[in-house]
This record gives sequence, C-alpha cells and structure tokens, in this order.
Amino acid sequence: MSLDRRLHAFRADLAEASLQGKVEAAAFTEGAPYRVTASVLPVRGTPRPGAPLDTELLFGEDVTVFDRRDGWSWIKAARDGYVGYVPNAGLTPVEDPVQPTHRLAALRSFLFPRPDLKTPPIQHLHHGSLLRVKDTSGEYLELDTGGFVYAPHVRAADRFDTDPVETARLYTHTPYLWGGRSSVGLDCSALVQLAWLACGIPCPRDSDMQRDGFGESVAFGGDESTLKRGDLVFWKGHVGIWISPESFLHANASDMCVAERGFAETAAHIENKGEGPVIGVRRPPLPAAAAS
Repeated sequence: MSLDRRLHAFRADLAEASLQGKVEAAAFTEGAPYRVTASVLPVRGTPRPGAPLDTELLFGEDVTVFDRRDGWSWIKAARDGYVGYVPNAGLTPVEDPVQPTHRLAALRSFLFPRPDLKTPPIQHLHHGSLLRVKDTSGEYLELDTGGFVYAPHVRAADRFDTDPVETARLYTHTPYLWGGRSSVGLDCSALVQLAWLACGIPCPRDSDMQRDGFGESVAFGGDESTLKRGDLVFWKGHVGIWISPESFLHANASDMCVAERGFAETAAHIENKGEGPVIGVRRPPLPAAAAS
C-alpha cells in the first residue's frame, strides 16, 4: 500500500524518521519544532509561490520542520499531520514547548502592540488561532511572544465549543478559497475541520480523509429521514453539513462562499453541474452536550 504524501513526509533525499524501514530515502530526520507566527501561513505541495494552495496554518500552530532551504521549510503540521512547504518567514523555532493556553473564539480579531484599541494592530488573527497568554492587562491578554488580544474574543484552550454546527455557521458568507483554512477564505473540508476542532474533536483536513475515516458511516439512499443534525454529506471532492431538510451548510464554489440552503436543492444543483450524486454520509463524533 502506498503512503499518502499529504500525511507522510518522504522524498528521495530525506524522510521523517518514523518512516525508516517503510520508505527508501538517502537520509532520515526527526526534524525540529517550529511555531507559526504569521496570521495565516500557506502550505503548498512544491516550494514555489505560484504552486497550488494545499492548506493553510494559523497563528500559534506547531509544526515539525524537516528541511529549510531557499526560503522554504518542508513541514508536518502538529494539528492534523499535513505535510507540505511553507515560507520560512512565517515560522519561528520553538525553544520552550509551552502548550496553548487560549484560542481565538471570535471569527477574527487583532493583535495590538499595546492594550489600547487606538493603536495600529501588529497583525490580524483568525478563529482557531492558538494563543499562549502570559498576563492580563485590563480587557486585554498579553501573549508570551508580545502583543495584546481583546479578552472577550478569546476562550481558554480547554473550554471547547459545544455545537460544531453553530461554530460552522460563524463562517457564513466567508469567501470560498480552494485550500483556504481561515476566516478570510476557506474550502468545504476546512469548514468542517475548523468547526470540529473548536469543539475539541480532531478532524482530518481533506474531504476524502473525512469521508474515509471521520466518524461512522451512515447508509443513505436519498431519504433524509435517515440523517441527523451534524451529519456530513459527501460528493466527489466535496462535503457539507446537514442540519435539516431546509438547512445544508457548505463552503462552495457556486456561491463562492459559505452558504446555507435546502439539502434537496443543493444536491440537485451539484448533480446538474455534472459533479455526480452523493457518494457517502458520515456521522462524526459530537461533544456530549450536542449529542444529548
């Protein structure tokens, strides 16, 4: 069985140490820990600016760097195991492996140089960004790397959302972006992943990964009575969240945004575009509060 290069770091000249004995490579490495310091960091399949966008990493996420050259790092993301190339400028070495204390719960916010809303922000932050807070200053939280975030936009890292459907709805009208994974733009599978991660539930990145192994398979022959709120419905290369017959939520290239409309209408539109019928349904894990 061939290994998925999206989840396994191996090239002819170098591979991650865990693959020794499984792949052929001139050398193997454990890699080194780094952290994302950019608001959003693009991950590409090849180390060049014009290469297609595979996914994105958010501020505060950790990666393992296997190789650095010509302005690019070959990495594996800690959160979902995704492998690819990112610009060196968006990473910093991790000297102290401090775990996140908080995460951004608002759709987006700002990092300020001082605890003062009138100061020009250093950078913007996106929902799901991981924060390491060292102090409090009035209504602001100071990060260990510097900068201040408005406290009401932040939630403790161990205080998870209780309903991934409502979390996904935060992104309504967010523009569609192939490979995108932020509040500025995202694709169908990123919407699902970010919603479930906010609830403390690990979720694969791409729709085929979600279809093949996220939650339990549900037999579906077109009868919506077999579906439950939060079920994931898949087409070839596409996924969305079934809420009710009147409400199906997905990031899609027809609306070019995250949109919610009736499931029957959506399914008919997708099939009429020549993209085929539903090919699977999964019932993903839910937080206890949502599942009850």
